[in-house]
Order: sequence, then C-alpha cells, then structure tokens
Amino acid sequence: MNKKITFILVLALAAFLVMGSASAGLFDFLGGGDDTVKIGYLPSDHDAALFVADAQGLYAEKNITTELVQFNNGGDLMTAMASGEVDVGYVGIAPVLSSVEKGVPVKVISSAQTEGSGIVVTKNSGIHSAADLKGKSIATPGEASIQYVLLSYYLKQNGLSTDDLNISAMKVPSMNDALKTGKIDGIITFQPYVSIAANDSNNQVLADSLAILPNHPCCVVVASDDFIKNHKDTAKDIVAIHENATNFINENVKNGSADKVVKLLPEDIVADPALEAQSLASFPFISGLDNSFKADVDAFQKLEVDIGILNSTASHKDLYWEA
Repeated sequence: MNKKITFILVLALAAFLVMGSASAGLFDFLGGGDDTVKIGYLPSDHDAALFVADAQGLYAEKNITTELVQFNNGGDLMTAMASGEVDVGYVGIAPVLSSVEKGVPVKVISSAQTEGSGIVVTKNSGIHSAADLKGKSIATPGEASIQYVLLSYYLKQNGLSTDDLNISAMKVPSMNDALKTGKIDGIITFQPYVSIAANDSNNQVLADSLAILPNHPCCVVVASDDFIKNHKDTAKDIVAIHENATNFINENVKNGSADKVVKLLPEDIVADPALEAQSLASFPFISGLDNSFKADVDAFQKLEVDIGILNSTASHKDLYWEA
C-alpha cells in the first residue's frame, strides 16, 4: 500500500479514537455501538410479536438496529436489565413486579399477552386433581416466573402450599424430556411447551392458566429508565412496532391463517407447525397500556402480596411509561 495513503488512514483512525462521537461511529462500523438496542426475550410464543417484528424487518424500517438476547427465564432477564446488559425485554409481569419492588429502574411500556400457561402431569403420576399434587415433583421455570406465581395461587386455592410439593427450577425446553424419563411428575410452563407436552399421549393438562386465573396479565414489554430517557423516540417506535406486530398476529390467527405467523417464529420454538398454530390460538395477544390492563395488573399485584411473593404493590407512576 502507498505509504502516504497508509499514513492518512492511521491519522484518520487516531482522530476517530480521540473524538468521542467519532469513536462510537467507528465502533458501529465494526459491528457494535451504543445505537444497538439489545432486546431480551424467552423462547416462548408469548414473545411472538417480537419475533414477527424482527422477521418482517419492522425495526430496520425505523432504522433501529437490534440484538436479540435469549434468557432461560424472566428472573435472569430482569437481572440482566438491572445490570444494563439489555435495554428492552419481553418478560412476564411477575419478575418485573419483583424487580420494581427491589428498586430496579425499569418501566412497562406495553402489554404483550395474557394467560398462556398450564400445568401438565404424566398420566402415571396419579395426579388427577389439585389435592393429588401433594408430595409430587413439579418443575417450574423458576421462583421469579409468573408460572411459579400461578402454581402458588392454584395450590392456595386448593388448601395446599409450595411446601407440600417438591418444586424444582428447570429450563423450559428440558421439561418435556424430564417428563418422558419420569424424573418429575409434572410441570407448569408457558406456550408452546404446554401444547407440546399435552400432545404426548402419556401426559394430560391438569389446569391451564385460563382456569387457574382467568384473564391474568402475563408478558409485557419493559425498558430501562436509562433507555427511555436517552432514546425516547426509539422507545416510542418500539411500542408502535409491537402494536403492529401484535395486530398482524391477531388478524392471521382470527382468519385461520396462523401458519403465516408460524413461519416467522424461531425454529427452536416450532417443534411442530400444527401444534404451534394451535398454541398461538390458545391465548390473547395484546398491546398498549389501557385502564383495563392496568386494573388487571393491580389485581395481580394484590394477589402476589396475598400469597407472600410481594411485600407491597407498585404505583402506576413507578410501573409504567406511556409513549
């Protein structure tokens, strides 16, 4: 290479490194940078709007560069948000409420869906009712999960407590294998794994979340306070993108074209396209932060206080940010 050209390139690189904004620009050119929005999610149908938006290029249309980061459960995702590792998250309301109570600076910026969980047990476990759960081994995604809250509530409603069961935390994709090998008697999990487990002739659904707690809030979209403060317009765009993707899901599921949605989902959650379509139709996808949703969250918070998971309820000011 011509020595003069080499010298000029070296000077240009040095200038980038000295100037703060220019160095960020160089970092972006190399494949990263502060403008990349890191979005945490779980391998779940509950996050379908995120997958649809990403697959349809809705973020790119708004010049938003995203990096999707998968977590095993909502507790892990909220820990990452607390440390600044992710900016936005699709996550259950239960770990969000626990995090807000602990002072983690995050806000709910949209609802995502309701219900969509269930308790599945093996047919040879002897479990035919809530009372039969006593002394049995049940896996959950973790104590911070909304599924753990639902199980706790279900047990209390039937005169039991979590102390009466052998409860373990397990990665959701591993639960069905544990059922098949007889390592556990049952699971409480989210879709599509409820449908996948129920499709096995050796398993049966003991109760789905519609029966346990009708219309309960489940997953929401959250953002860190820093992200909202420093990228308000992007946060507004993300809310609008979520709404558009949610509308696409609802329209196609309603019209019997759920396969159009299934094609946009990650391969690791689509074990069977037909089961996937069935799963998508089994619970409501929603967006926004209307008064009805907030009232449902208020009721859910009070339930968590009643069963001893939360110490107090959060105010709307501490919980929400509206675009």
